[in-house]
Amino acid sequence: MYKKALHTKSIWKSNLMTDIRLASEAGFGAMEVAATKVWDYLASGRPLSDVTERLKQYNMQIISINDIANVERTDDDAVRETLAETEKLSAVAQQLGCDCIQLVPLLALEGRPEDEVIELTAKNIARICDIGAKYGVRFQLEPVGWSPINSLRLTQKLIRAVGRDNFGTVIDFFHLFVGGGTTPDDVRQFDPSRIYHIHFCDCRLPKEGEVFDETILRGMYAGEGEVPIEEWVQAVKDTGYDGWWSYELISAHHWEEDVRDVAQQCSAVLDRYLG
Repeated sequence: MYKKALHTKSIWKSNLMTDIRLASEAGFGAMEVAATKVWDYLASGRPLSDVTERLKQYNMQIISINDIANVERTDDDAVRETLAETEKLSAVAQQLGCDCIQLVPLLALEGRPEDEVIELTAKNIARICDIGAKYGVRFQLEPVGWSPINSLRLTQKLIRAVGRDNFGTVIDFFHLFVGGGTTPDDVRQFDPSRIYHIHFCDCRLPKEGEVFDETILRGMYAGEGEVPIEEWVQAVKDTGYDGWWSYELISAHHWEEDVRDVAQQCSAVLDRYLG
């Protein structure tokens, strides 16, 4: 039996405590939680102990918090901000029994040579990993499709440069597909010990002249878009990966539907491909 998780961005317009119940009722065993929902919860003044009790009540676990973004920035203020956020979020993750936080490098180094992008990003991530290690936290890279680090080749190069045991990647079907530099064969050859989670999703590529809007291009369930889902699923299986498959539906259209219906449909689609 495969392990099935729900990314809470799929049901974006509900809150953290509701997400836990919805994920459980839809048949998921775990959640990837958007960091914004964690910060919103804490801003309300409520204790994390209520969340851990809720997780126990619904036999649910949080496998990742998404995310710390812009981790490639090199100016002193940005680096200090990132490291402070890492310290705070790692402590929260530990309290929630979560052992993974996602990292997202974006566009601050766009246009620079590949080796420089890797070197500067790795320097920051190594410091992030050292902080997380104190809390038993590991970090997964999301290679964003429109960023300088947008393929598994570059992901592997970054992992080597970081040189930390608690740094790996998520295999995100959308980002790797739109990045254009990764094939299912590349996935198949990737070290499974460095694959922390799978973001299971579909999309279409933008039409000529269309604005690249992720919330529109991803507005479909798996099997309705242009990603050859069966090929990507089989490639992951061929690595020997046996971890969590997380359904991530980032869709402005579906965010206006009943969140319960969306959670249940995500669960059903995962079962169709993996169950």
